Amino acid sequence: MIFDGFVQQVPDIDPTETGEWLDSLDAVVDARGKNRARFLVAKLLERCRALQVGFPATVSTPYVNTIPAEEQAWFPADEHIERRIRAYVRWNAAVMVLRANKAAEGIGGHLATFASSAALYEVGFNHFFRGKDGGLAGDQIYFQGHAAPGFYARAYLEGRLDESQLDHFRQEVGGGGLSSYPHPRLMPEFWEFPTVSMGIGPINAIYQARFNRYLRNREIADTSASKVWCFVGDGECDEPETLGALSIASREQLDNLIYVVNCNLQRLDGPVRGNGKIIQELEAVFRGAGWNVIKVIWGSRWDELLARDTDGVLLNKMTTTVDGQFQKYSVESGAYIREHFFGPDPRLRRLVEHLSDDELRTLPRGGHDYPKLYAAYKAAVEHQGSPTVILAKTIKGWTLGPDVEGRNSTHQIKKMLGPAIKDFRDRLHMEDEISDEALESGNPPYFRPEPGSAEHDYMTERRQALDGSLPRRVVRRSRQTNVPDDKVFAEFRQGSGTQAASTTMVFARMLRNLVRDPQVGKRVVPIIPDEARTFGLDSLFKEIGIYAALGQQYEPVDADLLLSYRESKSGQILEEGITEAGSMADFTAAGTSYATHGVAMAPF
Repeated sequence: MIFDGFVQQVPDIDPTETGEWLDSLDAVVDARGKNRARFLVAKLLERCRALQVGFPATVSTPYVNTIPAEEQAWFPADEHIERRIRAYVRWNAAVMVLRANKAAEGIGGHLATFASSAALYEVGFNHFFRGKDGGLAGDQIYFQGHAAPGFYARAYLEGRLDESQLDHFRQEVGGGGLSSYPHPRLMPEFWEFPTVSMGIGPINAIYQARFNRYLRNREIADTSASKVWCFVGDGECDEPETLGALSIASREQLDNLIYVVNCNLQRLDGPVRGNGKIIQELEAVFRGAGWNVIKVIWGSRWDELLARDTDGVLLNKMTTTVDGQFQKYSVESGAYIREHFFGPDPRLRRLVEHLSDDELRTLPRGGHDYPKLYAAYKAAVEHQGSPTVILAKTIKGWTLGPDVEGRNSTHQIKKMLGPAIKDFRDRLHMEDEISDEALESGNPPYFRPEPGSAEHDYMTERRQALDGSLPRRVVRRSRQTNVPDDKVFAEFRQGSGTQAASTTMVFARMLRNLVRDPQVGKRVVPIIPDEARTFGLDSLFKEIGIYAALGQQYEPVDADLLLSYRESKSGQILEEGITEAGSMADFTAAGTSYATHGVAMAPF
């Protein structure tokens, strides 16, 4: 199935005429600017529709980076030292899983997910993720659950976890171990949000971002500085909860929400879309739902090749190659890539004739490239008016060696034999930190740079500049919430006497009393999945209003009635429509607000 909607593969029957059209467009851009060119193209598309000239919807763009090299933001950091820190995190994450499975056969853990996404997180930790020091709420980050070893490894480098805790990964040891996956019930001072099982993180992230706006618009808490980041696997996008609530994020213009999809093209058993292109498919889904889409597909060393691709043969090859074949390239030699990707077309072969086979084999994917990721994150943070998704192409099991990288079985691999561990160390250039003798025992050591070292100081300085270490859950009871006045419940103590009373009627009256209470009324969050009239709660519509981020821009049909349907930017009711999962996500965001923002809310 083709999702790109472009026709590079169709032969051009009149190249001269095509060139004249393209030259005209170039001239408009040069003389009148991009806005004028965009207007003219839109008019052409309108005329195509009027003339019944079929044209596919442009919900996808060519299979290249969204941000061209010439528009890429400057990377304001020491890339070498950041790569050293990333190597240490990678090493400790893998060693933790290896040691756990040696101590307890079959205990499990995941090597490959974090290996593919390490750069996605490190760019965030060093430059974007805001912490909670000084009483700040910081950013809310939904970490991909199967990448948990990487976050423990980073916390170990920062001195927040010790070696004993790492050695008790996945073990039930009465509070001294590390949970398999993120969950605040298991590690209440570390994890903020649960993100396993699949789909729970993405849908909760959307409703958390919306609840942040709810708190701000109702003037309960200033959440304007908080971003909500959600890290998702491309295979996880098959879970209905992952993509099912995208429209609410765009409808409410949640530009405080950023999805990062780790597109390593693999799920547990094999390719996510072997005969298709998952990045193009997801771009169409997100763009169609009104999201801002940023694709990070190719690393910096592809820039020169794309710049020389004047006739578009490389772009066409990239766009028409399916994911299953790209995975084949990830496990093959440079000679195979030269022959099968570049070889069939002599123009492509000439494009890379100056590169060795080894250079071809190591041409990077964008999700492992610091400058490319930094530019994408910066654009996402600065974007206004809609949520953003970053689709980053990676290799599952990256750096773990040829027996793991890109293999269909990579998700299930929990062990590495002696030579593989040594190769992994060498791949990370950690020969000076981890000696051959240290590996001979079969129990590879952890590594942590000493305080005062360049890596330790850099990591510490970056997190201090970003308001503290993450992940971290902080519960601050700085804003006292009183209990409701006793008279709220007084009328119910005598019962209903001889008169029958339904539980829904009693609940509606009690909820009405609570929202009117001066002590707690403002903190009550009624969550209604489209059943207010059924249960007699519609009387609250007029009294406290239905929350609407953009207010009420129409006159309701019952405007002349006493109990009219009233939407307001400061409304109190979360009227969700028919979505039980969304309503539960609302309930979670409101119920955990005491920890997330230091503001206790009471969802009903």
